Amino acid sequence: METEIKYSPSFSLAIITLQPEEKIRADAGAMVSMSADMKMETKAQGGFLKSLGRSLLGGESFFQNTYQAGPRGGEITFAPTMPGDVFVMEMKNEALLLQSGAYLASSESITLDTKWTGAKTFFASEGPIMLRTSGVGTLIFSSYGAIHERNLAAGEKYRVDTGHLVAFTDGMTFTVQTVGGFKSTILSGEGLVAELTGPGRLLLQTRSEAAFLSWLIPKLPSKQS
Repeated sequence: METEIKYSPSFSLAIITLQPEEKIRADAGAMVSMSADMKMETKAQGGFLKSLGRSLLGGESFFQNTYQAGPRGGEITFAPTMPGDVFVMEMKNEALLLQSGAYLASSESITLDTKWTGAKTFFASEGPIMLRTSGVGTLIFSSYGAIHERNLAAGEKYRVDTGHLVAFTDGMTFTVQTVGGFKSTILSGEGLVAELTGPGRLLLQTRSEAAFLSWLIPKLPSKQS
């Protein structure tokens, strides 16, 4: 499997070249185009209960699509729903937690599950449940805006607005807290931040869906107007 990302970071497109008979799994609705002889199978990956958990708790599709290249190989392209970046990560027997809706596609060898991150995240924008990805293979995920990566050393702390958190290494300790006192929380427009402690990998998005919606909704015409 070979991957190429074009039109990044605003309108990213993932171009995947598959070897003969090779397969790739993707979220429902992610496919943009594919070779004419590509086969597709739709099913609830991991069984009914795991698929239900990913759908209701992790914000992912209940059904996922598996694409298989023909005898001469093939090409398939994927794009996220929101305008933004696409990130390709070669997983090496590790685990990464993704925010709801970030998963795009992966090798069949990558395991997808949900993880309860604790009541401490209940009021954070990513919610108490995140998608846990693990194993060896290619993982492709997306963001709203560009992706900015930080690698934290052991014991290093870093604060991130919860609306900008895309993914981080499973096992990193974190707490969700206000950015300042009560007055700052109400008036600053910053809300909650997640303080993560290394070692681990941290991926952020340069735009926030919540911030965009808070700007857009007041500008929408009402019935009275």
